[in-house]
Amino acid sequence: MSKISEEIIYKLKKQANPKNAEGMARFGISLNNTLGVSMPVLRKLAKEIGKEHQLALDLWQSGIHEARILACLVDEVGKVSKDQMDGWVKDFDSWDVCDQVCMNLFVETKWAFSKAKQWTKNKEEFVRRAGFALMAALAVHNKKAKDEDFIAFFPCIKKQAVDERNFVRKAVNWALRQIGKRNANLKNEAMRLAEEIKKIDSRPAQWIANDALRELKAKKF
Repeated sequence: MSKISEEIIYKLKKQANPKNAEGMARFGISLNNTLGVSMPVLRKLAKEIGKEHQLALDLWQSGIHEARILACLVDEVGKVSKDQMDGWVKDFDSWDVCDQVCMNLFVETKWAFSKAKQWTKNKEEFVRRAGFALMAALAVHNKKAKDEDFIAFFPCIKKQAVDERNFVRKAVNWALRQIGKRNANLKNEAMRLAEEIKKIDSRPAQWIANDALRELKAKKF
């Protein structure tokens, strides 16, 4: 670990807030190596640091919850490899680290669409969640993608709609809703898929479908 990464981790530890960490736990965030440093503080620190790939790798290796979120904020997208993505996703142990990495870093990589599909097939809870979180992030942030790119996600969404694990179930729903909110055509396609999912004899599937339909019906274009 470099001297600068040690200094940054020292700064993070100085700002540790056990009370914040307890509050995070109530929202289902893992307390494993968690300091309780808020996102505004992490974003401010990331701006001060700038982009630095090796530093991001060092911060990730620390295993500290907030250092890993900071890593995705300071990493250089152009230097992120497929191996790094697969390595980091296996380390996910909390939904917020999963979502922050997908929304702030992985979504910008050239492998985002292929990795989203690949990870939804994985049995590990947070790897599978990462696949759907990445789909949701792509629907929001990738303005150049075609409708067909998102419709290609539909078999993955339908297949995993029966997953009863809370963090997966919510991510499947998130992906479906965000795709449907992208434009009028995808809204119609997403609602059609939701109606198909609604017919599945599964409580998670029916919750996913009903919640998505409720939001999409209210969305105007």
